[in-house]
Amino acid sequence: MIAELQCVVLDCPEPLKLAAFYGELLGGEVNRPDRRWSLDEHWATLHTPSGAVLAFQQVIDHQPPQWPDPARPQQAHLDFAVADLDRAQEQVLALGATLLDATPDARGWRVYADPAGHPFCLIREEGPAGCR
Repeated sequence: MIAELQCVVLDCPEPLKLAAFYGELLGGEVNRPDRRWSLDEHWATLHTPSGAVLAFQQVIDHQPPQWPDPARPQQAHLDFAVADLDRAQEQVLALGATLLDATPDARGWRVYADPAGHPFCLIREEGPAGCR
């Protein structure tokens, strides 16, 4: 095992509004304090009763997906917690991932694409905020 799933992140225009929608649908707590994320007007979370966490990331000028139009595909990514970013990077690259964001990782996370091009983030376990 290389990583642990932290959350599923959905792009949206209004994070708190979408978190509230899913909170009504699934139950749980919106924006529960959690050391893994900083919460602000651009980022909201929902801790569900099952233990799953959904996160909602603001995207300015968000264009919603149009099912099943490939010109406007689904817009989500996965966040994975890792103990050692450098080691995890070696492992995911060896599995066929591609590094998408080589920004210095003082922020505690890095962005990759899986072999089919879907984005995902590796996040240092003690990092203060999820990938954005």
